[in-house]
Amino acid sequence: MIPTFILVTVTVFCVVRFIPGSVIDQMLAEMGGRAGEEKLTRAELEAALGLDTPIHIQYGHWLMGVFRGDLGKSLWTKVPVGEEIIARLPISLELGLLALGIGLLIALPVGIYSGIRQDTIGDYIGRTVAILFISLPTFWVGTMVVVYPSIWLGWSPPVQYIPFAENPLENLAQFVIPASIMGMYMSGTTMRMTRTMMLEVLRQDYIRTAWSKGLRETAIVTGHALRNALIPVITIVGMMLPILIGGSVIMEQIFCLPGIGRLLVEALNKRNYPIISGVNLFVAFATLIINLLVDLSYAYINPRIRYR
Repeated sequence: MIPTFILVTVTVFCVVRFIPGSVIDQMLAEMGGRAGEEKLTRAELEAALGLDTPIHIQYGHWLMGVFRGDLGKSLWTKVPVGEEIIARLPISLELGLLALGIGLLIALPVGIYSGIRQDTIGDYIGRTVAILFISLPTFWVGTMVVVYPSIWLGWSPPVQYIPFAENPLENLAQFVIPASIMGMYMSGTTMRMTRTMMLEVLRQDYIRTAWSKGLRETAIVTGHALRNALIPVITIVGMMLPILIGGSVIMEQIFCLPGIGRLLVEALNKRNYPIISGVNLFVAFATLIINLLVDLSYAYINPRIRYR
């Protein structure tokens, strides 16, 4: 994890500075700087923002701050990046948790049923639904949900964020639609993986032995087959978990949710380098931790796996 984290810091710091356009140009445009004063104004701005030094020196100063827990400050508002992330994190977490919950509620029951009832009508329907969920782009579905109800029914999702503390019911109602769209997309891959692994495990000799002993189907599926089939499924779900931290850029933008994803878009539009780097580094670090926890969970799910 350590060399990966160091490589991530280099990547997120340098790549954002290769984006066309400059934060200095945008600030000059907003201040209405005249051509005759542009060089002096630019030099003053670069010095004030710490952008007048070579990039490797800027990286060194930023990395030292990261190790101290300081991700820098916004170039525009001077608000610490950590405070911006903490303020937006609950919104992205709420959206991600709802999406993950909806996705698992759809994927696991349908995937298990398709596995134990192979080639039945229910299996065909489940596989069709999984392909449909995977194939439909979330940005298109989200756009259609916003546009067509407003045309046909005169209704559109609320565009003003309602905090949970103010009105819990309206807050949840605001998250249900984007979370359902994300959850359906996430469920497609998980559903297919669950079905595939259930089919593989149900063909194993120990499962046949359990059948021959006369155990009930429920006991065989839940007590013997499911735990062994879950390891690849957990890996797939683990790859989706970073959405709990980073939110969904597309859904937050379409449904006007001020989460981390939308914060990143706003920072990109303004070339706000500290926020872009801080958000990407935060999400990358959280992803590394989540992957580690997923690996450690294998030993709990499957008794044959032990870490020494």
